Parts: sequence; structure tokens; C-alpha cells
Amino acid sequence: MGADLTIGKLADAAGVNIETIRYYQRRGLLDEPPKPLGGHRRYSADQAKRVRFIKRAQALGFTLDEVGALLALDSACACNETRALASRKMALVKRKIADLSAMQQVLGGLIRQCDAGSGGADCPIIDVLAKD
Repeated sequence: MGADLTIGKLADAAGVNIETIRYYQRRGLLDEPPKPLGGHRRYSADQAKRVRFIKRAQALGFTLDEVGALLALDSACACNETRALASRKMALVKRKIADLSAMQQVLGGLIRQCDAGSGGADCPIIDVLAKD
């Protein structure tokens, strides 16, 4: 596929801003094409696809280091290792959901205590948070 996109068009095609493209290049996630003498760097549609891959992986909670690992695994056709990385990410997501659920229950209880209160000067939420 030809290299016919400027960095601005690449950013538009991938749904990111130019600084995101530059950042991914600095992180080694995206190659920076050579700059022709007196011209502009040109990017391919495949590079736009790669940027969209990076953004989708981030949306699933993968860090940029993990995205780099996924890209390396894709090049190596290592489906089992990719699955293992995704499984570890799923376990982390489940732990975060459990933590958030526990936080929700505690906050709900505090709000119910506040609602049941007499409206006096002491706030049950502040009292619980301020305890030693």
C-alpha cells in the first residue's frame, strides 16, 4: 500500500491528534518514515490501521507497554501468548470491578446513614472518613 498520508491526514484517519502520532512514534509503537529533502513524511493506510489498533487496545485497558507486547506478539503469530496477556488483563478488570463494587456498597451505606440522620451538625460521612 502506498505512503500517501501526511501526519495530519494520518491523525484524522485514525481519529487521534497529531501529538498522539508523535507520542506513539517516541514510544516505538509506530515507525516514523524518513523525511524527503524539502518534503513531508508520508504515512500509509496500514499505519492508520495500527494507530486504531493501539487506541482500541487502550480502550480495553491495555497499557502502552502491553500494546507494544501485543504488536510484537502479532508479528510473531503467537496466539497463545496473546491469549495469556488478555486473560491477565481480564483478571485485573475483574479485581477492579470487585473493588468498585465494594466501594459502591460502602458509599451507599454512608449515604443511607446520612439520609436517616436528623440533619444535625455531625455528618456521618465526614465522621467515618475522619476516624483514626
